[in-house]
Amino acid sequence: MKSKLTPFSKLLIVAVVIASIVAAVNYIPGLKEIFYPTGQTSTNDDADEDEDSPSNGDVIKIGVVTWGGYAGGQYFNEGFKANSKSRFYKDYGFKVEFKVLDDFNASRSAWKADEVHLLWATIDAFTTEAGGMWNEFEPQAIFQADWSRGGDAVVVRRGINKVSDLKGKKVAFAEMTPSHTFLLWLLDAGNMKQGDIEAVKVASAIDAADLFKKGQVDAAVVWSPDDADCVAKVKGSKILQNTKQASNIIADVFVVKKEYLEKNRRKLEQLVEGWFKGSAEINTDDGAKQKAAKILEEGLGMPYDFCYDAINNVRLCTYGDNVNFYNLKGNYSGVTGEDIYNKMETKYRKTGYITDKIPSWRLIGNSSLIASLNMSGAEQASEDGVTFSEVTEDIKTAEAISTKSVSITFSTGSSSLDDNMKYIIDNEFLDIAKSFANARIRIEGNTDNTGSRATNRALSLKRAQAVVNYLINEHNFSKNRFIVIGNGPDKPVANNNTAEGKAKNRRTDFELVGK
Repeated sequence: MKSKLTPFSKLLIVAVVIASIVAAVNYIPGLKEIFYPTGQTSTNDDADEDEDSPSNGDVIKIGVVTWGGYAGGQYFNEGFKANSKSRFYKDYGFKVEFKVLDDFNASRSAWKADEVHLLWATIDAFTTEAGGMWNEFEPQAIFQADWSRGGDAVVVRRGINKVSDLKGKKVAFAEMTPSHTFLLWLLDAGNMKQGDIEAVKVASAIDAADLFKKGQVDAAVVWSPDDADCVAKVKGSKILQNTKQASNIIADVFVVKKEYLEKNRRKLEQLVEGWFKGSAEINTDDGAKQKAAKILEEGLGMPYDFCYDAINNVRLCTYGDNVNFYNLKGNYSGVTGEDIYNKMETKYRKTGYITDKIPSWRLIGNSSLIASLNMSGAEQASEDGVTFSEVTEDIKTAEAISTKSVSITFSTGSSSLDDNMKYIIDNEFLDIAKSFANARIRIEGNTDNTGSRATNRALSLKRAQAVVNYLINEHNFSKNRFIVIGNGPDKPVANNNTAEGKAKNRRTDFELVGK
């Protein structure tokens, strides 16, 4: 005898069937788009839902700091929170959340604990922490987000006009951060080392700015817009140098654990693709930049003007920029991620901040996501270099920010460069020329006092021009970037009455010229 279902049993079966359909629609790939067209959501998919909502369990979480260089991703995400208005969600079907972690140690702890999946870093300073992370996490630098272009600056008190004036002075900077990197490069351009200054080590660039405004240090490496605030509040102070000219030193990247990359490769490809789309729109459309600034205003809790300026003080990197950063075509002559990583390992090792072996760039710099993309169009092209105008008399006599003397020993009466001289130029100055890519360079030839002054001046000019010609022809620098001077014996740095002094005076000076 067949039993009949009671009304309650029928109701229960209907409820189970409905619940099963809802679950399938929300969790089985493809069904959600059929039942909820783009722009519509289910009741569990509200635009303002937080990260713990059941339908939001697959969020890509990204750790950032208060910086304008991540605007491409935040703009494409329509904000910092995971939300269904995000173009990452509409175009690719996943959600993204940005977590502001300004405390350096807290950001690293969050990444290690999987509280964030992508973590901000600058490839220069990452050399100081990569070794300690490697064995357990195998961090992978998967894309470049930006170049600092004015976001970092060195402010100095009255009376400090060039790098050499920092000798013996109190300089505040945050150790093993982009600020530290910038300072090391600037000192190198001025023939100085960290030991030549009185280092005042602080926790952050914000603290460095605070000490400068209190008059407790002579100079500080700070972030924008703190640089402008320092100059406004400390009478007679100025910006000695910033990353508008030192344009290829500080590069923001994002790192992930190798295991996370392998498990989420397709989503990360789409994340990077969308990010580059957002960056390109901001780079080419001021309306998009204004919208991005408003998103940063809300997400960072900072004034709109601060956020707009923060975006202007970076180069938001595109697909083309990343092709160059990873040198995927094999013929890029500019500054690559590998160049920065290797050079900063050397600099930090010399100053004692790296003592153990660190993983090579081949293991850290993972270009696989960039190589998988194929983004075209002018908006995704790499950045054009700065265009230098012809050198005027005012530019010829402009004040030098730094001077690096290099001993290039020419044969008597000769202005020809041999292979050893070219090696010296490449080894001692080429990296500086590339890294301070937006700065003019004055090259001055100098001699001892042997022979007539007129002959020596003419010969020193030919020698300086030979160096310039080499940099133009072999390394593709713009000829208008260089100022060529022949001083002859007129600017000695040592006594010409001794053989040792004469040797020191036979030199070539490489100067970075301020605007």
